[in-house]
Amino acid sequence: MSGTGPVEPGEGTHDRGGPDAPRPAARRRGRPGRYYDRHRRAVLTTAAAVMTLAGGGYLYAGRPQPPPPPPPPHPSQAVDLDYLDAVPAPGDDFSFAVRLSVRSGPPVTVTRIDQPYAGISMTASPAAPFQTKTHSARKIIVTLRVTECAKAPRNLALPFLHVTLRNARAIQAHSFILGTHYAQDLSHAIEVACSNDSR
Repeated sequence: MSGTGPVEPGEGTHDRGGPDAPRPAARRRGRPGRYYDRHRRAVLTTAAAVMTLAGGGYLYAGRPQPPPPPPPPHPSQAVDLDYLDAVPAPGDDFSFAVRLSVRSGPPVTVTRIDQPYAGISMTASPAAPFQTKTHSARKIIVTLRVTECAKAPRNLALPFLHVTLRNARAIQAHSFILGTHYAQDLSHAIEVACSNDSR
């Protein structure tokens, strides 16, 4: 073969891709196929969006969960009770001020204040129950009265107050030791109340 013309099919063969070649008959398609042919771009975009949302939902559902927040502290772990000083009181009563501070956690309610010594009665102002908010303090005036000198303690080394506390986590009865200043003031007040007294 020589020359520069187009390549011609050999014997027993024919050209399938020429411009005049007959096209294969169109396949018959149902209604969904016709819809897809007309709206192919919208269908593909919608399918891609659905797959993206499904994948994102799967990843979101499978993400690691943060640990739950720690529970609030027990009320006795969040509260300080400090002796401030003696305050004037009528007669032989002994009054003193304490400061209740809530350092952390939810608000704390004082449901009861008491002292453990026989022969002494006690009142507090404000009267329980009362609540103190977090990061705040409340001044409490406690008044003690010797009711029976024979049962009242003498020369106290570490006197304390019983305080019942409640917060969102628990209710606790706790004994607060108020320190040597309180011990000296209380011992002196008992001595004064019981000197020359027949109680």
